[in-house]
Amino acid sequence: MNRDVTQILSAIEQGDQAAASELLPLVYDELRRLAASRMKQERSGQTLQPTALVHEAFLRLVGDNSKQWDGRGHFFAAAAEAMRRILIENARRKGRIKRGGELNRHDLDDNESITSPENVDDLLALDEALEKLAQQDSQLSKLVELRYFTGLTIEETAEVLGVSPRTTKRNWSYARAWLQREMGK
Repeated sequence: MNRDVTQILSAIEQGDQAAASELLPLVYDELRRLAASRMKQERSGQTLQPTALVHEAFLRLVGDNSKQWDGRGHFFAAAAEAMRRILIENARRKGRIKRGGELNRHDLDDNESITSPENVDDLLALDEALEKLAQQDSQLSKLVELRYFTGLTIEETAEVLGVSPRTTKRNWSYARAWLQREMGK
């Protein structure tokens, strides 16, 4: 039986334990690509590998039967958030929570990250800023998660969010500027 992602997500919501095993093969390649893209931005020597990131995110997404999905886009948006949380937890686990130090100003273009992946402190500051942004505009926060933590393009992000690429690009510019200001860069 070849069901689509939305049908399988619905079955998972209904408590079908076997549905999760149907879902993984359908979304694994895309999740793996997203994780690999994100992990390329991490510094070398990172102990967390893309495969482990995908597996941990997948377990978080389907392991809790109380989750409800509004389709494929919602699932991948949740995957972006799960990957973000995992990376933040990994950074904290490494015991590098100290703040401060000399920060260097760096202007970003449309395809660059908001923060330097080599700096765990920046990653934690980004997480705090994203929490504040989510309180003001959850859609912008979701956009940043999709672009930064999964490496989706403007077009892919627009598709997941259900808006035009033009709107996504405009919102991405605004969100980057807002986060840079919030993070003091």
